[in-house]
Amino acid sequence: MNSRRIGLGTLLCLIASMSWGAMFPVAHLALQSIDPLYFSFLRYFFVTLLLVPLLFIKEGKSAFRMEGKGKQLLFYGTMGFTLYNFMIFSGQQLMGEAGTIIASIMEALMPMISIVLIWVSTRKSPSAAIWISILTAFAGAMLVITNGSLSFFSMIQDHFFPVMLIFLGAVGWVLYSMGGSSFPRWSVLRYSTITCLLGTVVSFVVVAAASLFQWLPVPQWEDVVSIKYHLLFMVLFPGLTALLSWNAGMKWLSPANGILFICLVPVTTFVLMAVQGYEISLNEFYGTLLVVFALIQNNFYQRKAQKLHN
Repeated sequence: MNSRRIGLGTLLCLIASMSWGAMFPVAHLALQSIDPLYFSFLRYFFVTLLLVPLLFIKEGKSAFRMEGKGKQLLFYGTMGFTLYNFMIFSGQQLMGEAGTIIASIMEALMPMISIVLIWVSTRKSPSAAIWISILTAFAGAMLVITNGSLSFFSMIQDHFFPVMLIFLGAVGWVLYSMGGSSFPRWSVLRYSTITCLLGTVVSFVVVAAASLFQWLPVPQWEDVVSIKYHLLFMVLFPGLTALLSWNAGMKWLSPANGILFICLVPVTTFVLMAVQGYEISLNEFYGTLLVVFALIQNNFYQRKAQKLHN
């Protein structure tokens, strides 16, 4: 891993994580008008419409061949585009305004989830440097979210079910992110498009079946139109741009290092709240500095490891 790839991978993961940080406040507004399952399906339906012709133009018809890995791609697509979106937005809606904060916290937990999954699957513990960077970034993110008050966690006891939904969604995205490393010869665009397409098909089957059995109401056209700008943002930034940037960044940095940037999601959420008039406290300011320090520290360790390897 050379310095240029590290730098570009860092930038791409940064773009993706900040886009997702802006996602939750926007989703909170949209979910007041539409069911989270249909919202999730429509979001990636339009992303798929953009990705499929893009892949066809760039890599041709052969890029849509699954090369005997259809089951793997279906699994990762379901984890990343069905489970993650359905669970995290359902939990966020059930919790109301507090759901925006909890969803951001759960995103910050993704590094811890990924460490456990990687440890279990490979039986190899990450290096001490990566542990320090991830723990530091997580501590900073938690300081920003809680504002240094442990009383914040008391409300989780009253919202166990939606919190578990959000947690399951986070696990789904970690599994999807790790899945990219199983296709080293595939381009980022190809992996993103195929998994997004398959995940969207699964999402369609779920919402169609739920609506057929009258478990899920079909949204009115007026409701969809009322969130057109929210949906446009979700498609172009947290959807298309963040998806391609994240998969490329994860491929170039490795899951253990790239997942660290998820800690910026709650920080970005609070920055947007500050722009809207929220007063930033010292705890939140220091927490942000911790996250930035962790990112710089992690980059330093990567460059040092590269020099030793060479």
